[in-house]
Amino acid sequence: MAPTQRAYRAACPNCGAAVEFASAASASAVCSYCRSTLVRDGDALRRIGVSAELFDDFSPLQLGAGGRRQGIAFTLVGRLQYGTAGGTWNEWHALFDNGRSAWLSEDNGAYVMAFDAPLPADAPQLDTLRAGARTLADGRAWDVASVVLARLIAAEGELPRPPRLQGQFTVVDLRNSAGEVATLDDSDPKAIAWSVGRSVALAELALQGLKDASEKTLAARGVTCPSCGAALEVKLATTQSVTCGQCNAVVDVSGGVGADLAHYQQNNAGAAGAEPQLALGRSGTLALGGAALPWEVVGYQERCTIPQPGDDETEYWREYLLYNRTEGFAFLVDSNEGWSWVKPITGVPQLRGDHALCNGVDFRKRWDYAAQVTWVQGEFYWRVRRDERAQVTDYMGSGAQAGARLSRERSGDEVTWSAGWTLDASAVADAFGIAPAARAALQRDAAPLSSGSGMRKAFWIFVVIVVILVLMSECSGDGCSDIKKTFGAASNEYRQCEARRGAGSIGGIATGGGSFGGYSSGGGGHK
Repeated sequence: MAPTQRAYRAACPNCGAAVEFASAASASAVCSYCRSTLVRDGDALRRIGVSAELFDDFSPLQLGAGGRRQGIAFTLVGRLQYGTAGGTWNEWHALFDNGRSAWLSEDNGAYVMAFDAPLPADAPQLDTLRAGARTLADGRAWDVASVVLARLIAAEGELPRPPRLQGQFTVVDLRNSAGEVATLDDSDPKAIAWSVGRSVALAELALQGLKDASEKTLAARGVTCPSCGAALEVKLATTQSVTCGQCNAVVDVSGGVGADLAHYQQNNAGAAGAEPQLALGRSGTLALGGAALPWEVVGYQERCTIPQPGDDETEYWREYLLYNRTEGFAFLVDSNEGWSWVKPITGVPQLRGDHALCNGVDFRKRWDYAAQVTWVQGEFYWRVRRDERAQVTDYMGSGAQAGARLSRERSGDEVTWSAGWTLDASAVADAFGIAPAARAALQRDAAPLSSGSGMRKAFWIFVVIVVILVLMSECSGDGCSDIKKTFGAASNEYRQCEARRGAGSIGGIATGGGSFGGYSSGGGGHK
């Protein structure tokens, strides 16, 4: 289809530079020379303010890049850069050859393409919505994924409407079981904005004209750790937080180069946590729900359950943040029951009591618990907070789908879902080239417990294991040696076992399931 828009050019009323519009329907633009925010006024331009400079976040996208969606070509002609208390994100104005506009927005390390639409007559009031609640809009049921206060940091290029240059506004993200993402916001006090879209991968958009590389290094720009002064190496375009390799401080780099870098020291920095068994920077080829692709380990975090009244165990597990340039991010989870992988999903499952239906798979709820981050290393696409907490609900498949995993996390004003599958330790070892002598440390008890009889069987197996360990401890004098060999002397599992052994009881064995890929993104949502 031939383009229906016509090009329009006028002089900036502030500096005289040429300002071009690819579409006659566009209402606003930002002068690339003097940053003046301009609105169309007949055949002239009127200046309404000045946009701040965009900070260099090293996004692989840029103005002029083009691609295709459902067979129709589009070009990125504008960008809005937003910020919240939890981080920053970009929304790129995509102009299609048929004259239609869309927004390509960042979403939990991936992307969503959404189209503006008239506000539905049954749209809810923004001040009535809370994360985790269910609401109706446009005749459909939606789950509220997040409610945040945002502000416009800066703008560039051609825009369908004038940007709001001052003040905060509310952004609400909604998700449904059809995989759709909807957004409500009151950035225009006169009219609530409504858009609906779906998750997309950059690879499927066949984008051309991207920046030369999606990975950059900020060290050359003089970014240093605000705690110890060491150079910080930030490799990924989407990184919001990074840990210092020298002092283990967690540094917030979401404000961009030149901004004040907030940071904090990790509470257990003296013990240095347990070193990851898959080293940061290591790459492995894995099929995570699709074709086998190379995945690089870019982040690592240890997490634990928060004991509730009556609990006498704290469950620990580890999560590796994996990155692929075209697929985005995934998590490789190492719990006491084995290995699994998960990816954030855009939609929400259909919940019926203790069951969740997602992509045709029936999941049964298994665990419901509070979780806390205890240690992080590497880079993360969200702003890592001290002692970050979340409420987690884990589900698992049954029968032929027993290896399927589903997890819901609520952290602050955001709810996220992730889904994946179990992995054999040997598959992890093969993918990442683990030496034969080190492979035993990757083995876990990965047997699924998919029914009441399975739970009872697992319970008696657990009793037998405890008895054997007690007998072994009486003979060897060290009931924690196997745990030390598996997880290391600095691990939380070994320290907990030693503490219990010192108190006169065998420890380090937990019956909880751990999170099947749960995480707290802190920002997330339609970003």
